[in-house]
Amino acid sequence: MNKKIAIIGGGNLGTAIAEGLVKSGFTLPGHIMVTRRNISALKGLEEKGILVSDDNSAAVRFADLVILAIKPFQVGDVLKSVRAELDPQRHLVCSVITGVTLSDLQGLAGSAFPTVRAMPNTAIAIQESMTCICSRNTDAEQQGYIRDLFEQLGRVAMVEEKLMDAATVLGACGTAYAMRYIRANIQGGIEIGFDAATASLIAAQTVKGAAELLLQRGTHPEYEIDKVTTPKGCTIAGLNEMEHQGFSSSLIKGIAASYDKISKP
Repeated sequence: MNKKIAIIGGGNLGTAIAEGLVKSGFTLPGHIMVTRRNISALKGLEEKGILVSDDNSAAVRFADLVILAIKPFQVGDVLKSVRAELDPQRHLVCSVITGVTLSDLQGLAGSAFPTVRAMPNTAIAIQESMTCICSRNTDAEQQGYIRDLFEQLGRVAMVEEKLMDAATVLGACGTAYAMRYIRANIQGGIEIGFDAATASLIAAQTVKGAAELLLQRGTHPEYEIDKVTTPKGCTIAGLNEMEHQGFSSSLIKGIAASYDKISKP
C-alpha cells in the first residue's frame, strides 16, 4: 500500500497498530508516523524504522490516513490543533477511541470528511483482534482499504454505528469474559490434580482450539458440543451441572449488564 499513515497517540494501542501493520507487510515502516509527547517512549518503534514525532500537525501533513488512538478527553483539543492541516479531499480520519461517535468526529474535523470508527480489542497486540468498523462519507475504495488494514490485525466485522456499543461489549469486554472463564478452568484443573502451569496451558489451548473450529468451519457451537457429548458421559454431566448453576444465564446477564452500563452512562 502506498498510503501514508499517521497514528496520533503512541500508547499501547497506537504502537500495537503500527507494529502489526509493519510486521504483516501491509505497509513500509517509513510510511507510518506515530506521535507522542514523550517520543523517548517510542524508541522501540524508531529502531524498527517507524517514524516518530511529538508534532501532531506534522504527522497529519505527512499522512493520508489519520488514526486517532488517544484518550477520549483529548479528542477535541487534538483535532482542533490539527484542523488547519486536514483536507477532506486527501485525509481519511479513523478513530479507535471508545465512545467517540462519527458525529463527534465530523463535528470537530468537518462534516465533509470521510470518517471511520473502529473498535479493536487487546488481542490486537498479537494481531488477533476482533475489530468492528463503521464509517460515514466513505467510498468503496476507502472502506476496502480500512477493512484490509484491520484484517492485518485480526478479524473484521463491518457494522452499523448503532451497534458499536454492543460491539464494544461483545468484542472488547468479551476478552475479559473469556479470560474469566479460562481462569475458572485453570482453578478447576488444579483442583483435579494439575499444577498451575499445566492447567493454564491446557485451558488456554483448548479455548483457542474451540474458537478456531468455529472460525474455520463456520459451524454452530452446539454442533461441536454434540461431537464430544456422549450418552451418560462426563461431558454432559459437567455441562448439565454448569447449567443448573446458571452458567449460560449468568453470561447473558453479564453481557446485558455491560451493555446497559455503556449505553446508559
